[in-house]
Amino acid sequence: MTKLTRSWVESANSANHPFPLNNLPYGVFSTAKEDARCGVAIGNEILDVRALEEAGIVSFGGAFAHPTWNDFMALGSAEWSRLRQELTALLSEASTQANTLRPHLVSQKDATLHMPFNVAEFTDFYAGRNHAVNVGTMFRGAENALPPNWLHIPIGYNGRASSVVVSGTPVHRPWGQLKGPNDETPRFAPCERFDLELEIGAIVGTPSNNPLSVDEADAAIFGYVLLNDWSARDIQAWEYQPLGPFQSKATATTISPWIVTKAALEHFRIDTPPREVALLDHLKDTGPMLYDIDLAVSLAPQGQKTSVLSHTNMRELYYSAAQQLAHHSSSGCPMRTGDLLGSGTISGSEKHEFGSLLEMSWGGKEPVTLDNGETRTFLQDGDTLTLTGKARGDGYTIGFGDCVGTILPAHERKD
Repeated sequence: MTKLTRSWVESANSANHPFPLNNLPYGVFSTAKEDARCGVAIGNEILDVRALEEAGIVSFGGAFAHPTWNDFMALGSAEWSRLRQELTALLSEASTQANTLRPHLVSQKDATLHMPFNVAEFTDFYAGRNHAVNVGTMFRGAENALPPNWLHIPIGYNGRASSVVVSGTPVHRPWGQLKGPNDETPRFAPCERFDLELEIGAIVGTPSNNPLSVDEADAAIFGYVLLNDWSARDIQAWEYQPLGPFQSKATATTISPWIVTKAALEHFRIDTPPREVALLDHLKDTGPMLYDIDLAVSLAPQGQKTSVLSHTNMRELYYSAAQQLAHHSSSGCPMRTGDLLGSGTISGSEKHEFGSLLEMSWGGKEPVTLDNGETRTFLQDGDTLTLTGKARGDGYTIGFGDCVGTILPAHERKD
C-alpha cells in the first residue's frame, strides 16, 4: 500500500481528509465571480484547471474550455496519465510552482458544484448478489431468489441519462400507476414506497464500436462516482413484468460531484468473489477488478439529526464494472464517452449492511428505527439521504464527496 503523498496545500495532508494529493478527483464548479469550469479537489481547495490551461501551465488542446470533463476523457488514457502526473508534480510538497498556482485555488466552501460530466447514456446493472437474493426471496421465495441467468451474466436495464443529477439536487416524489394486492384496478397516485439504492457508478472514458474484452473494458473506464438510483418500489411492482423497470426508475439518479479516477483507486483493487458457475470467456475474471471501498448510507428527517442506516463495501459486488462494460459491448453496442454504468445495489450479508430500505425493512414488514425514535419502512417527504464512500491507504483517505438528495412532495397536478 502506498503512503500519503504530501502537498504544499496543507489541508490535503490529513490522514482523514477525502482529497489528498493521492486522490485528485475531477469536478465542475462555479463561484459568485466565476462561471462553471473544470476543477480538481485538493484538500479544502479546488484547483481551477481551465485557468491553468489558459495561463499555459498545462496544455491539453483546449479540453477544459467547456464546463465538463467529457472533452478531456475523450483524449484517452495516455493524456489521463499525463494530467495526473503533471498535477501531482505541481501540487507536491517539493514543487517550486506553489506561488504560481495559488491564485488559481478556490476554497471549496465558496464554490457551487455541478454535474462533472455530460451523461451520454445510463445503464443500471443488478450486480450485487446479496441484494439480488434478498429481493428475490421477498418476491419469489428463497428457492427461486436468483433468476436463472443471474450467475451467468450481469443483468441490467437501460435507464434515462436525462434523469441523472448531481449531489444536492432535490428529488420530487414521483407519480405513477399503483396496484396493491387489494386493489381491483390500478390507480394514479404519488409513490408510497419510495426508496434509495446504494451504488457505485463507472464512467466510460474511451468510446468503442466493437465488443470489448474484460481487460479492454477496464482500460476504457475513466473513473467512479457514488450513485443513488432512487426507486419507486410500488410503481415498479406493477410495471416490471415482463420488461423490467421503467417509470419506477426514471425520477432521478443522484451522483456524487467528484469523479475519482481509476488511477487513484489502483492500490485498492481486490478480487471478485469465487464463482459458483464458471463464466463464459467474454466475462472471465482476469485479475482483481473490484475495489476495497467502504460505503455508508445515512438518513436525516427534516430538521432532525442524522442516523446511519447501513455500512457496506464495494467488495460485495459479484460482477466488476469491467465485466459489466464488456458484456454491454458484446452485442456490438457502441459505447460512448460519458456513458454511466450503475453497479446495482450494494448490500452485505447482514441487515446493517443492506443498501436499500426495501431490504432493511424487509418489504415494509420490519420498520427501521432512527436515532430520534422515528421509524421508516420507506422514505418520507423531507428526508435527506447521504451516501459516502472511502478507501483508506497508509496515512491517507480517498473520498468521493457526499452523494446527497432530499425528498420533496410530489408535484401538484392540475387535472
